[in-house]
Amino acid sequence: MSTFSALLILLMLGLAGLIPGMVHALDESAIAQLHTAKEIYVSTKRKSGEWGSAAPVWFWYADEVIYLTASPSSYKAKRILDGRNAVRITVGGKDGPTFTGKAEIFTDAAIVERMGEAYNNKYWLAWLGFARPRVSRVESGKTVAIRVTPDAQE
Repeated sequence: MSTFSALLILLMLGLAGLIPGMVHALDESAIAQLHTAKEIYVSTKRKSGEWGSAAPVWFWYADEVIYLTASPSSYKAKRILDGRNAVRITVGGKDGPTFTGKAEIFTDAAIVERMGEAYNNKYWLAWLGFARPRVSRVESGKTVAIRVTPDAQE
């Protein structure tokens, strides 16, 4: 068997979920909608442990991770900064696929730049310069960049 054939078989097994560590955290419906939806609804946990209200946000989905930005004064950002990093995401609308994940604040300029480019392609207002992630705003603390890694599905 050629090396190419062996790699192709491994890839197919991984996509079928038969190789540990190569399973997607999300089901195919959620992944498909993340590629086409214009917004997601994000909830974070209050101190009481209850989920807060879901807020619609723009986002970028790449490499099985969801990226978004928020104002540092938003409940979402404050809760994540306080260590309550559990998030619940609903895709596309309040009746769309829902899943949980772990959020973290990041400042990687290369990723923020890629977010801005993705927003330009996805949202016409971002293309005009509005609500587009910018490295300078993240570095100055005017905007918080958030990365959400979906939890494994049960």
